[in-house]
Parts: sequence; structure tokens; C-alpha cells
Amino acid sequence: MDYSKASFKDFENIPDQNMVERAMSFNDYLNYLDDKGHLNYRLENSSGCGPELSLNLKGETKAKKYVNFVSNDYLGLTQHPDVKKAAIEAVHHYGTGAGASPAIGGHFSFHQQLEDKIASFFKRKSAMLYTTGYTANSATIQSLLKKEDIAILDMAVHASVYEGCLHSNVKTFLHNNLQQLEEILKRVKDQYRTKLVIIDGVYSQDGDLAPLKEVVSLTHKYDAFVLVDDAHGVGVLGSTGRGLIEVCDLFDQIDIITGTFSKTFAGLGGYVVADPELIRFLKFQSRQHLFSATMPPSTAMTVHSAMDVLEKEPEWMTKLWENINHYKKGLSELGFDIGTTASAIIPVKVGDPALTAEAVRMLFDAGIYANCIIYPAVSRKDARIRMALMATHTIEQLDRALTAFEFVDKKLQLSRN
Repeated sequence: MDYSKASFKDFENIPDQNMVERAMSFNDYLNYLDDKGHLNYRLENSSGCGPELSLNLKGETKAKKYVNFVSNDYLGLTQHPDVKKAAIEAVHHYGTGAGASPAIGGHFSFHQQLEDKIASFFKRKSAMLYTTGYTANSATIQSLLKKEDIAILDMAVHASVYEGCLHSNVKTFLHNNLQQLEEILKRVKDQYRTKLVIIDGVYSQDGDLAPLKEVVSLTHKYDAFVLVDDAHGVGVLGSTGRGLIEVCDLFDQIDIITGTFSKTFAGLGGYVVADPELIRFLKFQSRQHLFSATMPPSTAMTVHSAMDVLEKEPEWMTKLWENINHYKKGLSELGFDIGTTASAIIPVKVGDPALTAEAVRMLFDAGIYANCIIYPAVSRKDARIRMALMATHTIEQLDRALTAFEFVDKKLQLSRN
């Protein structure tokens, strides 16, 4: 195999290789990437999540600090004193774990309070919790869609959505292509029992927004339902941080809202918000919810406190957008292609996977920690450097990154200039 043109996906299922042989082949590929300095995955952080990370690197005796663009802690609330205090107090009061699944003893008052709070946050009556945002999508969709149903996906939705659709029928439409969405809705209108259109609010690779009003209007025109995952929009968009749904004022028009607590809300876990009957059905039919232990008290109270901070301290969103605008302006002036991002996710589009990996290595050498995004996360010709901005980044840190990009561009000629 030509490792210079390979990707992780090539090792998912190699014909005529058993699981051990396939693992050995994959290890050879990882060693190839490591030798080139392109394996910036699973690096060991020794500091808390923040605008800078200290990394323990192979061959180094002392941790090194890097400007952090790989965390989705958009408002920096993982380090907020009120949020940390809430987690500590929860441990003192409840202990460290829930000890059971929700149906048989693992549903505590702090879980119910958080379900009520997230439902109210989206101006609805009912919500449920999952232990990860990933399963909030995958498990919910698996429960709702069967072989008689169909999921209609924007092709850029998260991997968790695709996993949730494995046991149902699936159609995809080109990213944000309303014409193609309508064509599919027309074709399937009378062929399936349930038609569920699934989109993101903010897309995780481009940072761009869904045309939400138009999608909802089309979906309901053809008697279908709509699910919106706005994991990257909450805490970033809207006058009070309620995401793209707030921007479009469509709280009562979205059939199912999903999201995660691991980004703006500084914790771990996921949620689903919908009508009470649907939520009650999922609480007893979603296997990953029903048979998984519930989130620990420290996590639940962390999220609860972070939601309070979002409401009481809007200055964090203001600071985040000051950083976003400053950084986007700097990258654009340097000639880089940042696409149509309208969020805290900022890509620098390169195209060539090998060139992208080398650029990320050079940035890392300059003290800038960013993500190398290549196939299969994006198409083979759409490789990019992806960065997530935080309210707690300083202008000095952002300018250090811009200086590093300028240096890399002189060496590799990535920009339009």
C-alpha cells in the first residue's frame, strides 16, 4: 500500500486479513505517519483544558506549552470558578457515581433537574439525558427509525448520525442543497412510514450554518420530521446562546433537538429535547440510555452551573465573538481560504492531505496546536486545518498563531497569495 496516499479508512476492512493482521498493517501506517511528524493524534495533555495546553511529548523530559485550538470549550467554562465549585460540592453531597442505569435506581434528583433545565432552555417541556453526545444521536435514531422508515441526511452531519441510521434506510443530499433535499422529499413522500430529515445547526468541519428556516419549511411541507443537532451552536449563536434555533426563532418547529454537554457546557453527556410522548418512549426504548449507568453527580452539577453562567455572564459570548472576528480577519488578510464559517470553528482549507499534514506539523513546531482534518472526515480533495476558538484566548495568542501561519505559508504556499 502507498502510505503517502492512504487514510485511516483504508484499514477498516482489509480483504484476507484477520483482525490481528489488519491491526499490524495499521500499526505500520501509524509508524509511517509518526516518522514524518504527522501523527498529532492522542497527544498527552498534562494541564487543564484552556487557551494553552501543556503536552507531554515522546522524547521530551519536560512538558511544552502550545496555543490550544483543538478544544470545543468555547466559553472557557471548564475553568470557571463557579463551575468547578459546583462539581466539588456535588461530590461532597452525592459521592462520585450514580451506580445504576436510569430505570433501576440511577435516576437522581440532579438528573431530573438537569432534564428540566435543558428542556426549559429550548422552551420545551421534556428532555432526556445520555452519557455522551454521540449516543444522544446514535441511540435516539436507532430507536426511532427501523426498516420501514428513512433518514434524509445532509451529507456533512456527524458520524454519530450515520451510525444511528445503520438499521434504517438512508438518503443523503449535498451539503445545504435545498433543491436536492426537496427532490428526495418528493420521491420518498409515500414510500416510508417515518421520514426524518437530520441536519446540524453549525457544521463541525466548515463551521458554517444550516439554512434552518428553509429546511424546516420544506420538511414539514412533505409531512416529514426534522432533527437538529446544534452541538456547536449552543453558547456561540443567538442573543442568549441558545444556538441557531434561537437565531431563527424556531423553538416550536423543531421536532427533535439533540446536543452535547461537552462543549459550551464544560462537562460530558448529551441530551434530546422533544415532545413529552416521544421523550417518554425513548426513555424506555433507547437501549443505550436504558442500559447505561447515568452521568455522575459532579458532571450533572457542572453542566447545571455552566448553564447558569451562560445566562448570568453574557460577556463570555461577547469576548468569544471579538476573538472570532479578529482571527478570521487576520487569516483572510493573509490570503487563506476559511470558507463560509459563521461560528467558533475556523478552517483553513488546503486541499492536499499531505500538504495539510505538513502544515500542521510546522504549526506545531511553532507552538500552535491545531487539527489536521483529512479523509474520511472530509473528502479527499477537501483537507483542512481546523481550529476552535475560545473566549479565553488572548489577542496575543491569536496573533502568535497568525504569525505562525504567515511563516508556514512562506514555506508551503498555502494561501491564495
